[in-house]
Amino acid sequence: MTAKQKSGQRTSARQELKPKSAPRRPPVMSARALAISVLARVEATDAYLNAVLDAALDEFRLADARDVALVTELCYGTARRRLTLDAVLRTVSDRKLEKLEDKVLAALRIGAYQLFFTRVPKHAAVADTVEALDALRLARAQGFVNAVLRKLSALPGLPGVTHADEAVRWAYEESYPEWLVRRWVRQFGPERAHAMLEAGNQSASVVIRANTRRTTRDELCQALLEMGVEVTPTRVSPVGLVLPKVGKLTEVYGYREGLWQVQDEAAQLVGLFASVPPRARVLDVCAAPGGKACHLAESNEVTALDVHAHKLDKIRSEAKRLGLSERLRAQATDASKPLPESLGTFDLVMVDAPCSGLGTLKRHPEIRYRRAEEDLKGLHLLQRQILESAQAVVNPGGLLVYAVCSTDLSEGGDAVEMFLRSHPDFTTESPPTGKIAFPLWQGHLRTLPGSQGWDGFFAARLRRMY
Repeated sequence: MTAKQKSGQRTSARQELKPKSAPRRPPVMSARALAISVLARVEATDAYLNAVLDAALDEFRLADARDVALVTELCYGTARRRLTLDAVLRTVSDRKLEKLEDKVLAALRIGAYQLFFTRVPKHAAVADTVEALDALRLARAQGFVNAVLRKLSALPGLPGVTHADEAVRWAYEESYPEWLVRRWVRQFGPERAHAMLEAGNQSASVVIRANTRRTTRDELCQALLEMGVEVTPTRVSPVGLVLPKVGKLTEVYGYREGLWQVQDEAAQLVGLFASVPPRARVLDVCAAPGGKACHLAESNEVTALDVHAHKLDKIRSEAKRLGLSERLRAQATDASKPLPESLGTFDLVMVDAPCSGLGTLKRHPEIRYRRAEEDLKGLHLLQRQILESAQAVVNPGGLLVYAVCSTDLSEGGDAVEMFLRSHPDFTTESPPTGKIAFPLWQGHLRTLPGSQGWDGFFAARLRRMY
């Protein structure tokens, strides 16, 4: 054996004896630094807050596990109160907020949120927020942020507004664009509108739907209670449970086993409202993210379509976890155009249409700042196009269910009325009488944000007569 071979043998032996390196642990970040990073990214990319926050919590490690709750509160609370916070910040800042770096502006908002909307001591709200900038390599901005937040901390409380116009006051106090406040007051009246504004600023409950292919709600409820998870049944949906704050949902009992899926009670009611008969052929034309498609697949075979091919992987993954893969087929199709003849016709077609999302502001607070009143016209046109495509594949005697996660009448009742005018072969019908006390409005399903804790949804059952 040559010296070179011996040397190589020794090297190989050393490599075998060398212990394997431990998996790289995620870098540690403080709660406020992580919250600043999350809000800055949401602002810069127009991404959804929940998606960015979930990704950040996976990427970074917090010094204290309890800080997950703090990060969540800072992100969602600050996002909900953004308009109010910006109005106050403008009164004390010598720089225009629009000119600031995203992370600097996020730090100011987070600091102001703590000062006016939490019980965090004022000195900690200022000092800890300023310190977080150093961890984010923004030490150059610490003096400015410190000066602004100290001015705010000297105030006795959140400055009020004495404007004579009620809508202007509510827009400031509840942090909503003025156009939306006026629209809700016009559509629902002042009292109901104000209750909706307040509800949108509350923390959203985590609600799950029992997968009836594998369990019942009672069985799942009992199992979770035995695991120490204090769940409560939903008020109207017979398959829903409300979870307490539990940290990562993927670690809660039943997730890996596919016993449940996250879905708000109002969204559950849409699937139940459809009341699909056994063995019916079902089509969901706007299926992403897949909650309603999976719900329907618990009792029927479902074809799930979505225009975004990359979103279908999420639907397939959820179907596999829930044991529904053989009952749910997903494919990329643009439902705003005539559907392929190869699909055939269906006994039930679900149109969970793209919409403004104005019923989900509690879960997606950033939406209120991204929508303009003129957007509703464009969305209404898209909804009409999708309804037109969907109705063409409904069998005679079949059902078309139209749903939106919006409170706006133009996307709900008005859209249905316009559809019926041009399609005399369809008529609206109420759901079958049964044990579920659906919240109905003019025979349609309607949930509004308020004391029930619901998201805002609208759904209509449209029966093809011939």
